[in-house]
Parts: sequence; structure tokens; C-alpha cells
Amino acid sequence: LDAVGLLKVDVLALGMLSAIRRCFDLVRGYRGQSWTLASIPPDDRDTYEMIGRADTIGVFQIESRAQMSMLPRLKPKNFYDLVIEVAIVRPGPIQGGMVHPYLRRRDKKEEVTYPSKELEVVLKRTLGVPLFQEQVMQIAIVAADYTPGEADQLRRSMAAWKRHGGLEPHRLRLRDGMRANGYSDAFAAQIFEQIKGFGSYGFPESHAASFALLTYASCWLKCHEPAAFACALINSWPMGFYSPDQILQDARRHRLEIRAVDVRASLWDCSLEPRAGAQPALRLGLRMIKGFREEDAQRIEAARGDGPFVDIADLGQRAGLDSRAQELLADAGALRGLAGDRHRARWEVAGVQRQLGLFAGLPRQEEAPVALPKPTVGEDLQADYLSVGTTLGPHPLALLRGELRARRCRSSRELLEVEHGRPVSIAGLVTGRQRPGTASGVTFVTLEDEFGNVNVVVWRDLAERQRRVLVGAQLLKVDGTLETEGEVRHVIAGRLSDLGDLLDGITVRSRDFR
Repeated sequence: LDAVGLLKVDVLALGMLSAIRRCFDLVRGYRGQSWTLASIPPDDRDTYEMIGRADTIGVFQIESRAQMSMLPRLKPKNFYDLVIEVAIVRPGPIQGGMVHPYLRRRDKKEEVTYPSKELEVVLKRTLGVPLFQEQVMQIAIVAADYTPGEADQLRRSMAAWKRHGGLEPHRLRLRDGMRANGYSDAFAAQIFEQIKGFGSYGFPESHAASFALLTYASCWLKCHEPAAFACALINSWPMGFYSPDQILQDARRHRLEIRAVDVRASLWDCSLEPRAGAQPALRLGLRMIKGFREEDAQRIEAARGDGPFVDIADLGQRAGLDSRAQELLADAGALRGLAGDRHRARWEVAGVQRQLGLFAGLPRQEEAPVALPKPTVGEDLQADYLSVGTTLGPHPLALLRGELRARRCRSSRELLEVEHGRPVSIAGLVTGRQRPGTASGVTFVTLEDEFGNVNVVVWRDLAERQRRVLVGAQLLKVDGTLETEGEVRHVIAGRLSDLGDLLDGITVRSRDFR
């Protein structure tokens, strides 16, 4: 492109931009308050305390397992701290060996030093450790007498060296330039290794700052408008690390009221409804029902404008719903307000179809009441996950806790009382698997139970030996060792067991990343 004088511009489509806009719209509609990215209060203490606790499910950029492990260590307290947080958990700084020196210096466990007064100007804001591409370019200019044009070529070579090579000439150029300015060959070699690390993907400071703005905005909304934020996330899905089920389970752990899909009240999108207290209730939308059509939801909403539905037959007639749509509503529990439980709703939908089939056009006949058994808690749970992908009933692990205790499995809450280095057994729904390219074959697994999440580290040899269990299990038991560092806790896996047979047909989808 350079040869023909064309400018290359990468345009990123960020789902969080849509989610934040939807959240602003929801807050304005519910509270009458208008927020923008520019008007959100900066440096909000409650927001930064939430970030420091790694209470960041659903927010932008700092929601991953790696970021959530870093947050209690870095404890961002201002916007520039967030800029560093966004940038530091990247392959470049990790492979360049920059993360731990920065953290030690930030915690005052290592003295902050600079190679020279000139480079102190370049590196002071990151405690003497280069974290951004611009700093690498400035080091080359200040310490090795690069011209700005040569520094830009260095930046380009950093981005492409793994594919095309091309960094080797810079090794000698940096060494000779730094040697001429009084820097040691060891320092030149260290800088070159850090430059190679940036070739594995590191952020420019400007990029990290623009992302940090969205990070802060999403965190502020989660902290102060959690119902609207969760609602906006689900309406913007698919995006991010977490499924709607995980977002809703997190919302429930934060004591938000989630209301079920209901044909009498639900829109297509999830929405907010009044309730006593600071936060509105989140009403699940008809979009949550697997296979349900948006046009059917629009017809239901239009028909509701003429008055409440009397029964299922009235719903089907006024909204023009076919049998498939009515069956999907019954399976989702969305007809409980008209017919009662799922079994009764399915029976009544079938009865309406019989009336509309062979005997269409004849006066409706009242059928004698039929005594149907109520669904068990387990049946409702299974139907919830099959139809809506989540449940507002007990968490599956709450129902299995007795069985898990018999297998000596602790809950995520009980794990908080365990000391570093102790053997533990835990079990949870697998909600995420991640194997970053910088992790040397290590797989990070997130398990969820009724109280929260547990991070599990699976070393390469175990991952290879038990690959089928690691990749396929929905309910995973882990026997291992608890490791803690400050407020960061994770389990080092020693053995994996698939307990999926205990789920009895419930399917929980994980979000897997590489």
C-alpha cells in the first residue's frame, strides 16, 4: 500500500459500543437521566473498588480470566492505571518479560531505575518498564539515534517479524547506536528481546487509552446501573466472553431481580420494569426463546395493546400465532400466567390445536379439567436450559450440592477459607476454556457454581492426557492444589473427572477461546 500511496485504516466493530448506547437508552427511558461517554463521572471510587475486586463479568476488555487475575494485583485507581491494565495483559508485554518487573515496581518490591536521564522521560510513567509501542520507538530514537522515520520502520518490523522476519538488521543497529551513546550491550539485548515480544501483539498507548475509556464507562454502568447494563449486554449478544446465562447468574448474585419470559409482559428485547428499591427489575425478552421469531413477538406486543390476553386461545387468535410459536412459548414457560405450569400450558396449547384442526369453525367445547402432575424442580430446570438457555430457578449445582459433598467437592464460597498450597476438590459447570498462545500450552478453565466462579489452571501434560474430559465435560470435577497470591486464587489441576451424567440432560454451553 505504501508503494502506491494508499493509507490503510482498520475499522473495528465493537459490540460494547452498541451495548453502552443501549444501556444509556434504557437509563434515560427508566430514570429520565441522559448520560454520554463524556458526562459519566470520572474517577468514581465505587467503580474502581469494584474493578479492584475483579467484579468485572461483562465489562469491556478486563472481563477475561487473565485480566480478572491481574486486577487485584494492579488495583487500578485512576484512568491511566486502566490504560496500563488494558495494555499489560497482551502477548507483547508478557513475552517481552515486562509484566512482573512492572508489578514489582508498582508494589514497591523493586526499585524503580532508569538506564539514563534521557530515557527516564520516556519510561517514567510506566516505572521504567516499556509497555507501549510508542515507548519502544522513543527508546530507539533517544538511545540509538534512530530518526523518526527509522523508528516507524522499526514499528512496522515489530508487527511483521514473525511472518516475514526483518528484525535482525535492527539488532545490530540498536546495539551499535546504544553503544555509541554509552549504553551497555546487555541493555541493547534486553531492549531487542522486548521488541520481539511486541511482535506478538502489543498495544500502542493511544489504542489502550481509547479502549480504557470504554472499559471505564462499562464498569461505571455495571457499578451504578447494573440492571440496565445486564439488560443491554443480553440485547447486544453475541459479544464478549460471557453467555446470557452467565450474565444473568452474575446479576442474580448481585441481588438483581430477574423476571421470567412472560407473554403478558415481555417485549422482543429484554427490558426494565419498576420495582421497589434502587434498581429496576430485568424482564427477559422473547428473544431468549430458542427458535422464536421476532415477527411473532411484534404481533404479540401489538395484540397486547388491545387489552390483556384471556387465555391461550385468545392469545393465538389475536396475535395470529401458529402452533409452532405457541408450543415454543409453552416450552419456555412464557404461558404460565395464562395456563399455569409448563405441563398445563402444553396441554392447553394441544387442546387449542385440536379445536382449530378437525373441528375448526364449530363452537368451542369446554373440556373437563384434567389432573396433570406439576413439573418437578429438575424438569423445570432442564426445560429452562433447553428452551431459554438459562434458569431463574435454583442453580443446577445447588440441586447437586449433596451429591458433590459426598464426593468431597467444596463450593467456590468454601474455597475462600482454604489456605494456599492445600489440596482441594471442586466441581462446577464449565463456562469457559481458554488456551492463549503465550501460555505454552496451558489451558485456563472457568467453573461456575451457585456461589460464583473458580479459575482452574491445567498444565499441558495433564491437558494432553485428559484432553477428552477437558474439552467435552460440561460438569467438571477438579482435584488439585489451591494457589493464592494476594487476592488472586486459582486451582492447579491434578486430575479431571467428567460428572456430566449428574446433569440429567441439561446442556450448558461454554465460551471457548484461543
